[in-house]
Amino acid sequence: MDGNGRWAHERRLPRIAGHNEGVRAVRRVTEAAGELGINTLTLFTFSSENWNRPSSEVSALMKLFIKSLKNEINDLNKNNVRLKMIGCKNSLSKSVVSELESGIVSTSGNTGLTLNLAFNYGSRQEIVDATKKIANQVKKGELNPENIDENIFEKYLYTFDLPDPDLLIRTGGEFRISNFMLWQIAYSEIIIYPKYWPEFSKEDLIQCIMNYQTRERRFGRTSEQLKKDTIH
Repeated sequence: MDGNGRWAHERRLPRIAGHNEGVRAVRRVTEAAGELGINTLTLFTFSSENWNRPSSEVSALMKLFIKSLKNEINDLNKNNVRLKMIGCKNSLSKSVVSELESGIVSTSGNTGLTLNLAFNYGSRQEIVDATKKIANQVKKGELNPENIDENIFEKYLYTFDLPDPDLLIRTGGEFRISNFMLWQIAYSEIIIYPKYWPEFSKEDLIQCIMNYQTRERRFGRTSEQLKKDTIH
């Protein structure tokens, strides 16, 4: 969800104004995803690299995150949305962790859209953490190295109970992945969208999905093979 700061800068507003507007975009897109029947929506909310931003901005973001969670939980339950989180909780404040866990428990019984917040998340760290867990099991004799394959490895990722993304949308026109789900997006379709995140609407989401629907997803195969599979 890129472009909050630039959106604010172009309007001569403080960066936090862009983040506030970004929260409204989160609400719009979450509601739209639920209406469109999307099963899982992952939002890159705060990266592990975002700690390098000015401390005043980080502090404001944390306060905004807590406030937004408190304000949105009732609507999430009303709309049958289940909240999840991927990322490292260790360096988060107790108040942030408490609010997150409260929201996750409160919505755990919902069966509609899964809203997955990537918060204090970095994909390289996720892969390192998974490797450590596997190495520890091998060391204990609980896992045979010969049995480790892709299916085994992904069970140790933060996203072990989530599907790999079909579509990755990067707003703000930036052409980079920024340490987001490096393992999981191996075959995701990617759309670089020019609009800043605070401007992103339901109509923009639909346009991205319509673009996605025109893509031919071959997963290493040829178009001819896909056609044969469709016929059979």
